[in-house]
Amino acid sequence: RRGKIILEDSKASAGNIQTYLKEQNIELTFDRIVIQAMSGMAQGLFASLLIGTIIGTIGKFIPGSVGEFCKGISGYTGQMQGAAMAMAIGYALQCPPYVLFSLATVGFATNALGGAGGPLAVYFVSLIAIFFGKLVSKRTAVDLLVTPTVTIVVGVMVANFLAPPIGAGASAVGYMIMWATEQQPLLMGVLVATIVGIALTLPISSAAICAALSLVGLAGGAAVAGCCAQMVGLAVCSYRENRVNGLSSIGLGAAMLMLPNILKKPVLWLPPLITGMITGPIATCVFRLKMNGTPISSGMGTCGLVGPIGVVTGWFSPDQAAVLINETAISPVLKDWIGLALICFVLPALLSFVISEFMRKKGWIQQGDYTLM
Repeated sequence: RRGKIILEDSKASAGNIQTYLKEQNIELTFDRIVIQAMSGMAQGLFASLLIGTIIGTIGKFIPGSVGEFCKGISGYTGQMQGAAMAMAIGYALQCPPYVLFSLATVGFATNALGGAGGPLAVYFVSLIAIFFGKLVSKRTAVDLLVTPTVTIVVGVMVANFLAPPIGAGASAVGYMIMWATEQQPLLMGVLVATIVGIALTLPISSAAICAALSLVGLAGGAAVAGCCAQMVGLAVCSYRENRVNGLSSIGLGAAMLMLPNILKKPVLWLPPLITGMITGPIATCVFRLKMNGTPISSGMGTCGLVGPIGVVTGWFSPDQAAVLINETAISPVLKDWIGLALICFVLPALLSFVISEFMRKKGWIQQGDYTLM
């Protein structure tokens, strides 16, 4: 009887905990913690460091005070990327206002402590700070004091312990991938292009992954190739069904728009996947295409033309992550420009079209399969 009472008490306690977590909007699921959080992290990076890099690049070609103003903006966004990432994660996870605003400090501190692997550290530390912040949110009469204090203190304290090793670990993995790509450009060109390209189309963030690993150099070039193959490839494959709307929304927007069609009929994914497996090693072995701009650009593809812009930015002014692996600025020659055009636009369009048309003739792809849902 005593055992039965203990079991019932345990079930009641578990039920109470679940009820409390639900009331505080704390959801410990893969969708919330991985997909939504990483998507938010990528948006934060885009709205800070990435857009700042684009503005700064434009500023380099504008003389006088206007150009200096643009370059100044780039510096500010670089400093605030950690805060932007943390707050974007908080927004994606539906944080209450005091938790959300407190994440600015947590993100800034974590990114600074995490070094080159700061983005990945921001991801993990932000999740912990959000959990504890939500636990106490709106549970006391002095919420204005309690919630920000708990969120900031817990976040910064955890950052001091976790950010340096997480940052170092992420950097080590990134360096290993980049080293391996230099040693085996053919094999790694295929692997990196395929894996990052798959991540781009799935509901996880390829941009956040590349940023977390500080993926630049030759490996970054392979990642760009894989992402462009997905976006341009799917846009061209679906042109019969979606016309110009598909070219713009998929080719310049998000390949993820085609995911429902792919899940319904996986064979639709073959043309861009095969294309990436071809263009990846061409990028690494033939053109030695390197993405030395900000690492997030490696995982963006042709979304807003961020991938190609990142390559061009890296030519003239390598990002700090690229400098750390001894990459330097170059004066691009005709071969570089041709390689960029072929890898990012021409080959993805041509190869995907040929493959998809072959599959249509074989009956593996039917008219309407690519219609946006």
